[in-house]
Amino acid sequence: MTKITENYTKIRTRIDEIAKKAGRNPQDIKLMAVSKFHTVAEINEAILGGARLFGENRVQEAVEKFPELYEKYPDIKLELIGQLQTNKVKQIIPYVSCIQSIDRIKIIEEIEKRASVAQKKVRILFEIHTGEDSKSGFTDKGELEKAIELSSKMTHVIPSGFMTMAPFTDNKEIIRNSFRDLRNIAHDMQIKFPKLNLEELSMGMSNDYEIAVEEGSTLVRVGTAIFGKRNY
Repeated sequence: MTKITENYTKIRTRIDEIAKKAGRNPQDIKLMAVSKFHTVAEINEAILGGARLFGENRVQEAVEKFPELYEKYPDIKLELIGQLQTNKVKQIIPYVSCIQSIDRIKIIEEIEKRASVAQKKVRILFEIHTGEDSKSGFTDKGELEKAIELSSKMTHVIPSGFMTMAPFTDNKEIIRNSFRDLRNIAHDMQIKFPKLNLEELSMGMSNDYEIAVEEGSTLVRVGTAIFGKRNY
């Protein structure tokens, strides 16, 4: 067993333990291996450890690495978790099952357009700004509702939930409040749009995934704790 496979197994086990303690079903929580700046060989090691869901931040890097991985492991999935420019949507659509970083209406329209051409359905998550250091994500509830309403009428875009990044801090209460804010927003939007399934809550990374699981995360995005420091 390599260090990467060992790390993946340990984190999966830890997620299961926390979920059970919180009265949750461990099977309701996905572990995403964030492979940004890591090689195909390293991703292979994670796959051998059981990883099947991967996250990439950059379109160019993803399209360079994943074609050969799909050929070898057709059951793996890739989701884009980084900011997406409209001129890069066409490139990434063939390779992703979900785009998590939806923060504006214009990008939803472009995804629908490109997914239609590719005859493919793509899940999307609405990124919510809950106090993290980055400036991305919806901050206005009205704009968020417009985005969800628009996507609900599309045929190739599938609105599926929400994502956020907590502030990078040692203060656990600040982190916990960030995750609670996302959970509350998701609850309100599910009531507002009862015909949609908006249950995915993508929250929690290497430094805070344990808190995220306690607060209802359905998908944690872990990079460094699995792969080690990135190869810049």
